[in-house]
Amino acid sequence: MTDRRIIFRVHTIQRMFERRISAENVRQVLQSGEMIEDYSDDMPHPGGLILGRRGNRPLHVVMAENTKDDELVVITVYEPDPAQWKSGFRDRKE
Repeated sequence: MTDRRIIFRVHTIQRMFERRISAENVRQVLQSGEMIEDYSDDMPHPGGLILGRRGNRPLHVVMAENTKDDELVVITVYEPDPAQWKSGFRDRKE
């Protein structure tokens, strides 16, 4: 997935700075993480939610795939809240 060019939106960069998440952390999650939600019906580009870990820290990366330009667009990245996610951070609590 990371052989494509990775695009970080301004919003994403702001959130990464606020949350102390590096671009390298995001790249590693995109490379080795697990797709836990499929947003293939999203427009204008399909995407998904990827779960990865940097050390003991879980991270969620929301991304879209712009296949026309061979790009991955990072929409946002965050550390999942245990109050909203079940153990393992793969499933949302109801």
